[in-house]
Amino acid sequence: MMNRILAVLLLSAFLAGCPRMAADSVAPAVTSTVVFCGTLIDGLSAAPARNQTVTIEDGRISSVTGGAPGIDDFLDLSGHTCLPGLIDTHTHMVESAGDTADLSIFYTRSLDVEQEIAAELAATTLNAGFTTVRNLGAYNGWAGRTLKNRINDGEIPGPRMQVSGFYLTIPGGGGDLVIPDFPEEDIPARVRMGVSRGPEEFRRKAQQAVDGGADVLKAIASGAVLAYGGVPGGPEMTPEEIEAVADVAHAAGIKLTAHAHGAQSIKDAILAGADSIEHASLADDEAIALAALHDVAFSMDVYNGSHIASVGREENWPEEFLRKNDETTEAQRQVFTKAHRAGVPIIFGTDAGVYPHGDNAKMFRIMVERGMTPIEAIQAATSVAAKYIGWADDVGAVQVGRYGDLIAVTGDPLADISILENVDVVIKGGQRFK
Repeated sequence: MMNRILAVLLLSAFLAGCPRMAADSVAPAVTSTVVFCGTLIDGLSAAPARNQTVTIEDGRISSVTGGAPGIDDFLDLSGHTCLPGLIDTHTHMVESAGDTADLSIFYTRSLDVEQEIAAELAATTLNAGFTTVRNLGAYNGWAGRTLKNRINDGEIPGPRMQVSGFYLTIPGGGGDLVIPDFPEEDIPARVRMGVSRGPEEFRRKAQQAVDGGADVLKAIASGAVLAYGGVPGGPEMTPEEIEAVADVAHAAGIKLTAHAHGAQSIKDAILAGADSIEHASLADDEAIALAALHDVAFSMDVYNGSHIASVGREENWPEEFLRKNDETTEAQRQVFTKAHRAGVPIIFGTDAGVYPHGDNAKMFRIMVERGMTPIEAIQAATSVAAKYIGWADDVGAVQVGRYGDLIAVTGDPLADISILENVDVVIKGGQRFK
Protein backbone atom coordinates (compact mmCIF):
# COMPACT_ATOMS: atom_id res chain seq x y z
CA MET A 1 0.00 0.00 0.00
CA MET A 2 2.86 2.39 0.87
CA ASN A 3 4.41 1.73 -2.54
CA ARG A 4 1.13 2.57 -4.25
CA ILE A 5 0.76 5.82 -2.26
CA LEU A 6 4.36 6.78 -3.07
CA ALA A 7 3.79 6.08 -6.78
CA VAL A 8 0.69 8.27 -6.85
CA LEU A 9 2.53 11.10 -5.08
CA LEU A 10 5.44 10.88 -7.50
CA LEU A 11 3.09 10.87 -10.50
CA SER A 12 1.24 13.89 -9.14
CA ALA A 13 4.51 15.79 -8.69
CA PHE A 14 5.57 14.87 -12.21
CA LEU A 15 2.31 16.06 -13.75
CA ALA A 16 2.46 19.32 -11.83
CA GLY A 17 5.78 20.14 -13.49
CA CYS A 18 4.65 19.22 -17.02
CA PRO A 19 3.39 21.75 -19.58
CA ARG A 20 -0.30 21.64 -20.50
CA MET A 21 -1.13 18.87 -22.95
CA ALA A 22 -2.95 19.33 -26.27
CA ALA A 23 -6.71 19.93 -25.99
CA ASP A 24 -7.67 16.40 -26.99
CA SER A 25 -5.40 14.83 -24.39
CA VAL A 26 -5.90 17.01 -21.33
CA ALA A 27 -4.60 15.05 -18.34
CA PRO A 28 -7.37 14.38 -15.81
CA ALA A 29 -6.76 14.52 -12.09
CA VAL A 30 -5.09 11.43 -10.68
CA THR A 31 -8.05 9.30 -9.67
CA SER A 32 -9.09 5.69 -9.44
CA THR A 33 -12.61 4.48 -10.20
CA VAL A 34 -13.72 0.87 -9.86
CA VAL A 35 -16.96 -0.25 -11.54
CA PHE A 36 -18.61 -3.64 -11.10
CA CYS A 37 -20.82 -4.56 -14.06
CA GLY A 38 -23.38 -7.35 -13.85
CA THR A 39 -23.12 -7.67 -17.65
CA LEU A 40 -20.48 -6.12 -19.88
CA ILE A 41 -20.72 -5.58 -23.64
CA ASP A 42 -17.17 -4.52 -24.46
CA GLY A 43 -17.76 -3.17 -27.98
CA LEU A 44 -15.43 -5.71 -29.58
CA SER A 45 -16.75 -9.21 -28.91
CA ALA A 46 -20.19 -10.43 -29.94
CA ALA A 47 -20.89 -12.14 -26.62
CA PRO A 48 -21.38 -10.21 -23.36
CA ALA A 49 -19.47 -11.16 -20.23
CA ARG A 50 -20.96 -11.55 -16.78
CA ASN A 51 -19.70 -10.03 -13.52
CA GLN A 52 -16.82 -7.88 -14.74
CA THR A 53 -14.81 -5.34 -12.78
CA VAL A 54 -13.50 -2.35 -14.71
CA THR A 55 -10.80 -0.24 -13.08
CA ILE A 56 -10.12 3.27 -14.37
CA GLU A 57 -6.98 5.10 -13.32
CA ASP A 58 -5.97 8.59 -14.42
CA GLY A 59 -8.87 8.66 -16.87
CA ARG A 60 -8.04 5.43 -18.71
CA ILE A 61 -8.98 1.80 -18.23
CA SER A 62 -6.22 0.00 -16.34
CA SER A 63 -7.82 -3.43 -15.97
CA VAL A 64 -10.88 -5.50 -16.84
CA THR A 65 -11.22 -8.62 -14.70
CA GLY A 66 -13.82 -11.25 -13.92
CA GLY A 67 -15.53 -11.35 -10.54
CA ALA A 68 -16.45 -8.79 -7.95
CA PRO A 69 -13.95 -6.16 -6.76
CA GLY A 70 -11.86 -7.08 -3.75
CA ILE A 71 -12.42 -3.65 -2.20
CA ASP A 72 -15.29 -1.88 -0.47
CA ASP A 73 -15.28 1.36 -2.43
CA PHE A 74 -16.67 0.75 -5.94
CA LEU A 75 -19.62 1.66 -8.14
CA ASP A 76 -22.03 -1.25 -7.99
CA LEU A 77 -23.72 -1.76 -11.36
CA SER A 78 -24.40 -5.43 -10.78
CA GLY A 79 -28.02 -4.92 -11.86
CA HIS A 80 -27.03 -3.19 -15.09
CA THR A 81 -25.55 -3.82 -18.50
CA CYS A 82 -22.41 -1.77 -19.09
CA LEU A 83 -21.21 -0.69 -22.53
CA PRO A 84 -18.48 1.58 -23.88
CA GLY A 85 -19.42 5.23 -24.10
CA LEU A 86 -21.35 5.65 -27.35
CA ILE A 87 -19.97 7.51 -30.38
CA ASP A 88 -22.05 9.70 -32.68
CA THR A 89 -20.14 10.53 -35.85
CA HIS A 90 -22.52 13.23 -37.11
CA THR A 91 -23.69 15.93 -34.75
CA HIS A 92 -24.22 19.66 -34.99
CA MET A 93 -23.63 20.74 -31.42
CA VAL A 94 -24.48 24.39 -31.91
CA GLU A 95 -27.69 23.84 -33.86
CA SER A 96 -30.95 22.85 -32.19
CA ALA A 97 -33.86 21.24 -34.02
CA GLY A 98 -36.05 24.33 -33.86
CA ASP A 99 -33.52 26.31 -35.88
CA THR A 100 -34.63 24.50 -39.03
CA ALA A 101 -37.92 26.41 -39.10
CA ASP A 102 -36.05 29.66 -39.85
CA LEU A 103 -32.39 29.36 -40.80
CA SER A 104 -32.00 33.14 -40.82
CA ILE A 105 -31.49 32.85 -37.05
CA PHE A 106 -27.84 32.12 -37.84
CA TYR A 107 -27.48 35.62 -39.32
CA THR A 108 -28.41 37.35 -36.07
CA ARG A 109 -27.71 35.00 -33.17
CA SER A 110 -24.97 36.35 -30.92
CA LEU A 111 -21.92 34.24 -30.18
CA ASP A 112 -22.75 34.26 -26.46
CA VAL A 113 -26.24 32.89 -27.07
CA GLU A 114 -24.79 30.38 -29.49
CA GLN A 115 -22.49 29.05 -26.78
CA GLU A 116 -25.34 28.87 -24.26
CA ILE A 117 -27.25 26.65 -26.70
CA ALA A 118 -24.14 24.61 -27.42
CA ALA A 119 -23.46 24.03 -23.72
CA GLU A 120 -27.00 22.77 -23.18
CA LEU A 121 -26.80 20.44 -26.17
CA ALA A 122 -23.41 19.14 -25.05
CA ALA A 123 -24.77 18.19 -21.63
CA THR A 124 -27.85 16.59 -23.17
CA THR A 125 -25.74 14.58 -25.60
CA LEU A 126 -23.44 13.34 -22.84
CA ASN A 127 -26.35 12.39 -20.58
CA ALA A 128 -27.87 10.42 -23.48
CA GLY A 129 -24.78 8.20 -23.36
CA PHE A 130 -22.72 9.69 -26.19
CA THR A 131 -19.31 10.34 -24.67
CA THR A 132 -17.62 11.00 -28.03
CA VAL A 133 -18.95 12.93 -31.05
CA ARG A 134 -17.83 14.46 -34.32
CA ASN A 135 -19.23 17.97 -34.74
CA LEU A 136 -19.50 18.10 -38.51
CA GLY A 137 -19.80 21.73 -39.35
CA ALA A 138 -21.54 24.87 -38.23
CA TYR A 139 -22.59 28.05 -39.99
CA ASN A 140 -20.35 29.83 -37.51
CA GLY A 141 -17.33 27.75 -38.40
CA TRP A 142 -15.51 27.90 -35.07
CA ALA A 143 -18.41 27.60 -32.66
CA GLY A 144 -17.69 23.88 -32.31
CA ARG A 145 -14.03 24.53 -31.57
CA THR A 146 -14.97 26.97 -28.81
CA LEU A 147 -17.35 24.41 -27.34
CA LYS A 148 -14.72 21.67 -27.49
CA ASN A 149 -12.21 23.87 -25.67
CA ARG A 150 -14.73 24.70 -22.95
CA ILE A 151 -15.41 21.00 -22.40
CA ASN A 152 -11.73 20.08 -22.38
CA ASP A 153 -10.98 22.90 -19.93
CA GLY A 154 -13.61 21.50 -17.55
CA GLU A 155 -15.76 24.61 -17.79
CA ILE A 156 -18.87 22.67 -18.85
CA PRO A 157 -19.80 18.98 -19.16
CA GLY A 158 -19.88 17.42 -22.60
CA PRO A 159 -18.57 14.64 -24.80
CA ARG A 160 -15.12 14.30 -26.31
CA MET A 161 -15.26 16.11 -29.62
CA GLN A 162 -13.78 16.17 -33.05
CA VAL A 163 -14.68 19.36 -34.90
CA SER A 164 -14.65 20.14 -38.61
CA GLY A 165 -14.94 23.90 -38.60
CA PHE A 166 -16.85 25.50 -41.46
CA TYR A 167 -18.66 23.72 -44.28
CA LEU A 168 -16.66 23.33 -47.50
CA THR A 169 -19.28 23.97 -50.18
CA ILE A 170 -19.88 25.67 -53.53
CA PRO A 171 -21.69 29.03 -53.80
CA GLY A 172 -25.38 28.37 -53.29
CA GLY A 173 -24.64 24.74 -52.42
CA GLY A 174 -25.95 22.57 -49.62
CA GLY A 175 -23.64 24.13 -47.03
CA ASP A 176 -24.03 27.73 -48.15
CA LEU A 177 -26.54 29.61 -46.00
CA VAL A 178 -28.32 31.53 -48.76
CA ILE A 179 -32.02 32.02 -48.08
CA PRO A 180 -34.61 32.96 -50.73
CA ASP A 181 -35.62 36.64 -50.74
CA PHE A 182 -32.82 37.59 -48.34
CA PRO A 183 -30.25 40.01 -49.84
CA GLU A 184 -27.02 38.10 -50.29
CA GLU A 185 -24.96 41.19 -49.54
CA ASP A 186 -26.49 41.28 -46.04
CA ILE A 187 -25.37 37.76 -45.14
CA PRO A 188 -22.58 37.82 -42.51
CA ALA A 189 -19.25 36.62 -43.89
CA ARG A 190 -18.74 34.33 -40.89
CA VAL A 191 -21.52 31.98 -42.05
CA ARG A 192 -19.93 31.53 -45.49
CA MET A 193 -16.30 30.94 -44.52
CA GLY A 194 -15.94 27.71 -46.50
CA VAL A 195 -17.76 28.70 -49.69
CA SER A 196 -15.37 28.01 -52.56
CA ARG A 197 -15.14 27.26 -56.26
CA GLY A 198 -12.31 25.40 -58.01
CA PRO A 199 -9.72 22.98 -56.63
CA GLU A 200 -7.21 25.64 -55.57
CA GLU A 201 -9.78 27.67 -53.67
CA PHE A 202 -11.03 24.55 -51.92
CA ARG A 203 -7.47 23.58 -51.12
CA ARG A 204 -6.83 26.99 -49.57
CA LYS A 205 -10.03 26.95 -47.52
CA ALA A 206 -9.39 23.37 -46.38
CA GLN A 207 -5.94 24.39 -45.19
CA GLN A 208 -7.46 27.32 -43.30
CA ALA A 209 -9.75 24.85 -41.52
CA VAL A 210 -6.81 22.62 -40.61
CA ASP A 211 -4.73 25.57 -39.42
CA GLY A 212 -7.70 26.75 -37.35
CA GLY A 213 -7.86 23.49 -35.43
CA ALA A 214 -10.16 21.19 -37.41
CA ASP A 215 -9.89 17.53 -36.40
CA VAL A 216 -11.81 16.37 -39.48
CA LEU A 217 -12.86 18.04 -42.75
CA LYS A 218 -16.34 18.03 -44.25
CA ALA A 219 -17.06 18.54 -47.95
CA ILE A 220 -20.60 19.02 -49.27
CA ALA A 221 -20.34 16.84 -52.37
CA SER A 222 -24.05 17.02 -53.24
CA GLY A 223 -27.12 18.97 -52.23
CA ALA A 224 -28.57 18.84 -48.73
CA VAL A 225 -32.14 17.99 -47.79
CA LEU A 226 -32.38 20.82 -45.29
CA ALA A 227 -31.07 23.53 -47.60
CA TYR A 228 -32.73 25.85 -50.08
CA GLY A 229 -32.35 25.13 -53.78
CA GLY A 230 -30.44 22.27 -55.29
CA VAL A 231 -31.31 18.60 -55.38
CA PRO A 232 -30.23 16.15 -52.65
CA GLY A 233 -28.82 13.77 -55.27
CA GLY A 234 -27.34 16.39 -57.56
CA PRO A 235 -23.52 16.66 -57.56
CA GLU A 236 -22.19 20.03 -56.40
CA MET A 237 -18.45 19.80 -55.79
CA THR A 238 -16.45 18.39 -58.70
CA PRO A 239 -14.24 15.30 -58.23
CA GLU A 240 -11.18 17.56 -58.50
CA GLU A 241 -12.48 19.85 -55.77
CA ILE A 242 -13.16 16.94 -53.44
CA GLU A 243 -9.73 15.51 -54.16
CA ALA A 244 -8.10 18.83 -53.27
CA VAL A 245 -9.81 18.77 -49.87
CA ALA A 246 -8.87 15.11 -49.38
CA ASP A 247 -5.22 15.89 -50.10
CA VAL A 248 -5.18 18.59 -47.43
CA ALA A 249 -6.93 16.39 -44.87
CA HIS A 250 -4.67 13.40 -45.38
CA ALA A 251 -1.51 15.52 -45.40
CA ALA A 252 -2.61 16.72 -41.96
CA GLY A 253 -3.34 13.18 -40.79
CA ILE A 254 -7.08 13.70 -40.40
CA LYS A 255 -10.19 12.25 -42.03
CA LEU A 256 -12.44 13.65 -44.74
CA THR A 257 -16.16 13.02 -44.65
CA ALA A 258 -18.31 13.90 -47.66
CA HIS A 259 -21.95 14.90 -47.42
CA ALA A 260 -23.43 13.06 -50.43
CA HIS A 261 -26.90 11.83 -51.25
CA GLY A 262 -26.73 10.97 -54.95
CA ALA A 263 -25.04 7.95 -56.50
CA GLN A 264 -22.69 9.94 -58.72
CA SER A 265 -21.52 12.27 -55.97
CA ILE A 266 -20.96 9.29 -53.67
CA LYS A 267 -18.78 7.61 -56.31
CA ASP A 268 -16.95 10.88 -56.98
CA ALA A 269 -16.22 11.34 -53.28
CA ILE A 270 -15.00 7.78 -52.77
CA LEU A 271 -12.65 7.92 -55.75
CA ALA A 272 -11.44 11.37 -54.69
CA GLY A 273 -10.32 10.05 -51.30
CA ALA A 274 -13.19 10.57 -48.83
CA ASP A 275 -12.98 8.33 -45.76
CA SER A 276 -16.71 8.30 -45.05
CA ILE A 277 -19.97 9.33 -46.69
CA GLU A 278 -22.81 11.05 -44.85
CA HIS A 279 -26.39 10.11 -45.75
CA ALA A 280 -25.80 8.09 -48.98
CA SER A 281 -29.57 8.17 -49.43
CA LEU A 282 -29.69 7.52 -53.17
CA ALA A 283 -26.67 5.26 -53.60
CA ASP A 284 -26.91 2.73 -56.41
CA ASP A 285 -25.38 -0.76 -56.53
CA GLU A 286 -22.19 0.55 -58.11
CA ALA A 287 -21.71 3.17 -55.37
CA ILE A 288 -22.33 0.56 -52.67
CA ALA A 289 -19.84 -1.85 -54.25
CA LEU A 290 -17.28 0.94 -54.55
CA ALA A 291 -17.64 1.85 -50.87
CA ALA A 292 -17.15 -1.79 -49.87
CA LEU A 293 -14.11 -2.11 -52.14
CA HIS A 294 -12.44 1.02 -50.78
CA ASP A 295 -13.44 0.41 -47.15
CA VAL A 296 -15.30 3.73 -47.04
CA ALA A 297 -17.85 3.98 -44.24
CA PHE A 298 -21.43 5.17 -44.59
CA SER A 299 -22.81 7.38 -41.82
CA MET A 300 -26.55 7.13 -42.40
CA ASP A 301 -29.13 8.81 -40.19
CA VAL A 302 -32.02 6.44 -40.79
CA TYR A 303 -34.05 7.96 -37.94
CA ASN A 304 -34.23 11.65 -38.82
CA GLY A 305 -36.76 11.21 -41.62
CA SER A 306 -39.32 10.01 -39.09
CA HIS A 307 -38.77 13.04 -36.88
CA ILE A 308 -38.97 15.51 -39.75
CA ALA A 309 -42.16 13.94 -41.08
CA SER A 310 -43.88 14.01 -37.69
CA VAL A 311 -42.66 17.37 -36.39
CA GLY A 312 -41.73 19.42 -39.45
CA ARG A 313 -45.21 20.44 -40.53
CA GLU A 314 -46.32 21.04 -36.97
CA GLU A 315 -43.39 23.44 -36.49
CA ASN A 316 -43.75 25.01 -39.95
CA TRP A 317 -40.46 23.82 -41.39
CA PRO A 318 -39.98 24.97 -45.01
CA GLU A 319 -42.11 22.94 -47.41
CA GLU A 320 -39.11 22.35 -49.64
CA PHE A 321 -37.32 20.58 -46.77
CA LEU A 322 -40.35 18.40 -46.01
CA ARG A 323 -40.70 17.39 -49.66
CA LYS A 324 -37.03 16.44 -49.94
CA ASN A 325 -37.30 14.48 -46.72
CA ASP A 326 -40.23 12.48 -48.12
CA GLU A 327 -38.22 11.74 -51.25
CA THR A 328 -35.18 10.43 -49.44
CA THR A 329 -36.26 8.76 -46.17
CA GLU A 330 -37.43 5.35 -47.41
CA ALA A 331 -34.85 5.33 -50.19
CA GLN A 332 -32.09 5.84 -47.63
CA ARG A 333 -33.36 3.02 -45.42
CA GLN A 334 -33.35 0.64 -48.36
CA VAL A 335 -29.79 1.69 -49.20
CA PHE A 336 -28.84 1.10 -45.56
CA THR A 337 -30.00 -2.52 -45.78
CA LYS A 338 -28.25 -3.13 -49.11
CA ALA A 339 -25.02 -1.48 -47.97
CA HIS A 340 -24.93 -3.47 -44.76
CA ARG A 341 -25.46 -6.73 -46.64
CA ALA A 342 -22.70 -5.76 -49.10
CA GLY A 343 -20.19 -5.27 -46.30
CA VAL A 344 -20.01 -1.49 -46.32
CA PRO A 345 -18.89 -0.30 -42.86
CA ILE A 346 -21.81 1.51 -41.21
CA ILE A 347 -20.99 4.02 -38.49
CA PHE A 348 -23.54 5.58 -36.14
CA GLY A 349 -24.25 9.17 -37.13
CA THR A 350 -27.48 10.94 -36.37
CA ASP A 351 -27.23 14.38 -37.96
CA ALA A 352 -28.14 15.55 -34.45
CA GLY A 353 -29.31 19.11 -34.64
CA VAL A 354 -32.18 18.06 -36.91
CA TYR A 355 -33.92 16.69 -33.81
CA PRO A 356 -33.33 16.93 -30.05
CA HIS A 357 -29.90 15.59 -29.13
CA GLY A 358 -31.31 13.39 -26.39
CA ASP A 359 -33.14 11.42 -29.09
CA ASN A 360 -29.90 10.16 -30.69
CA ALA A 361 -30.36 6.58 -29.54
CA LYS A 362 -33.76 6.29 -31.21
CA MET A 363 -31.85 5.45 -34.37
CA PHE A 364 -30.73 2.09 -32.97
CA ARG A 365 -34.23 0.70 -33.40
CA ILE A 366 -34.35 1.63 -37.10
CA MET A 367 -30.90 0.14 -37.67
CA VAL A 368 -32.04 -3.18 -36.25
CA GLU A 369 -35.35 -3.08 -38.11
CA ARG A 370 -33.42 -2.55 -41.34
CA GLY A 371 -31.08 -5.50 -41.02
CA MET A 372 -28.46 -5.08 -38.32
CA THR A 373 -28.24 -7.35 -35.33
CA PRO A 374 -28.27 -5.50 -32.00
CA ILE A 375 -24.57 -6.17 -31.44
CA GLU A 376 -23.75 -4.84 -34.92
CA ALA A 377 -25.72 -1.68 -34.17
CA ILE A 378 -23.89 -1.24 -30.87
CA GLN A 379 -20.51 -1.78 -32.53
CA ALA A 380 -21.45 0.78 -35.20
CA ALA A 381 -21.63 3.28 -32.33
CA THR A 382 -18.55 2.01 -30.49
CA SER A 383 -15.59 0.09 -31.91
CA VAL A 384 -16.45 0.49 -35.61
CA ALA A 385 -17.09 4.22 -35.22
CA ALA A 386 -13.84 4.62 -33.29
CA LYS A 387 -11.91 3.02 -36.16
CA TYR A 388 -13.36 5.26 -38.85
CA ILE A 389 -12.91 8.50 -36.92
CA GLY A 390 -9.31 7.53 -36.21
CA TRP A 391 -9.61 7.21 -32.43
CA ALA A 392 -9.57 3.41 -32.10
CA ASP A 393 -6.74 3.55 -29.55
CA ASP A 394 -8.73 5.82 -27.25
CA VAL A 395 -12.48 5.16 -27.34
CA GLY A 396 -15.06 2.67 -28.53
CA ALA A 397 -14.25 -0.35 -26.37
CA VAL A 398 -13.88 -1.40 -22.75
CA GLN A 399 -10.24 -2.30 -23.16
CA VAL A 400 -7.07 -1.57 -21.21
CA GLY A 401 -5.49 1.69 -22.36
CA ARG A 402 -8.60 3.36 -23.73
CA TYR A 403 -10.38 6.20 -22.01
CA GLY A 404 -12.54 5.17 -19.09
CA ASP A 405 -15.84 5.89 -20.84
CA LEU A 406 -18.76 3.66 -19.80
CA ILE A 407 -22.52 3.80 -19.87
CA ALA A 408 -24.99 1.54 -18.10
CA VAL A 409 -28.60 0.59 -18.82
CA THR A 410 -31.19 -1.51 -17.07
CA GLY A 411 -31.98 -4.63 -19.07
CA ASP A 412 -30.48 -6.36 -22.08
CA PRO A 413 -30.03 -4.20 -25.19
CA LEU A 414 -29.19 -7.32 -27.20
CA ALA A 415 -32.76 -8.48 -26.58
CA ASP A 416 -34.34 -5.02 -26.91
CA ILE A 417 -32.14 -2.40 -28.57
CA SER A 418 -34.53 0.41 -27.58
CA ILE A 419 -33.23 0.05 -24.02
CA LEU A 420 -30.34 2.26 -25.13
CA GLU A 421 -32.77 5.17 -25.34
CA ASN A 422 -32.73 5.33 -21.53
CA VAL A 423 -29.20 5.44 -20.16
CA ASP A 424 -28.94 5.25 -16.37
CA VAL A 425 -25.24 5.92 -15.81
CA VAL A 426 -22.65 7.87 -17.81
CA ILE A 427 -18.94 7.78 -16.95
CA LYS A 428 -16.40 9.74 -18.97
CA GLY A 429 -12.71 9.37 -18.17
CA GLY A 430 -13.57 7.77 -14.85
CA GLN A 431 -15.80 10.67 -13.78
CA ARG A 432 -19.49 10.00 -13.36
CA PHE A 433 -21.74 12.58 -15.03
CA LYS A 434 -25.08 10.80 -14.64
